Amino acid sequence: MDILYLMILCSVSLAAVFLVVFIIYARKGQFEDDESPAVRILFDSGEIKDKKEAQDEKKEKEEIKSKFEDKSE
Repeated sequence: MDILYLMILCSVSLAAVFLVVFIIYARKGQFEDDESPAVRILFDSGEIKDKKEAQDEKKEKEEIKSKFEDKSE
């Protein structure tokens, strides 16, 4: 029976610690912006920008190449 009291005491203590930590971080503003991280993952991608830049460079090279071919004819 003594172990039951010890387990209850430990679980209530642990719950109190988690509650205090939650309150501290809630006051600091940790949970204020809950929408933008979910949206940021959709729009902020460096890989997409890199691919787009590579495609733009490829188009520029093709345009320059076509200009030189037109002048040579």
